[in-house]
Amino acid sequence: MNKYMGFFELKDINIPTVPWKEFHTHSTLDSNMLWTLRVAVENSNDLNLPRFVGVRSDEAYRNGVSLLSKYKDNGMVIYYPYFIAKKSGVIEISAHRTVIEAVDKDLWNLVTYGKRDVTLILSEETKEFIGDKDFLVQEELDTLDKYIRIIRGKYRDYLFEGKSIFAEWSFAYNTDVNQKPIGEKYLVFYELRSVN
Repeated sequence: MNKYMGFFELKDINIPTVPWKEFHTHSTLDSNMLWTLRVAVENSNDLNLPRFVGVRSDEAYRNGVSLLSKYKDNGMVIYYPYFIAKKSGVIEISAHRTVIEAVDKDLWNLVTYGKRDVTLILSEETKEFIGDKDFLVQEELDTLDKYIRIIRGKYRDYLFEGKSIFAEWSFAYNTDVNQKPIGEKYLVFYELRSVN
């Protein structure tokens, strides 16, 4: 399962995900919101694909049209409302353990800059913290655990084949066009993939 398939899987399983839509030239983006655009390809390398994060609707539309002209034959461009991340991370689920890595604010702090506030390694017998063991409060750990169980159950065949499932997530807030938080914090998943 690559990023392209993962977007559809996120919609199909019962976990909170970004309300993504496929971008087309007739797509309408609300000017009272900021937007995120991402590319997913059916074949070939799907890492480090272009994205635009937290951009105004006119810029999002222009970039969406440009990305669509480049990727429409081998994938899709998706868009969804921008959110402000409070804490973010990745989860690796394999047959016999789960690894949660978390970082303050945006996931880019982890995947691009190599920052990490905590790594939690869970197996049936052990729980090991590396870093700030208080970074994720118990309520957040319980929420993540709930969805890890759902993902583990849904993809147990992948796991028994020796594959791992990776998920990207954030505890986030909705935002206005001035990047001010709106409403309550919530958990959202925005990428799911399998890795051999």
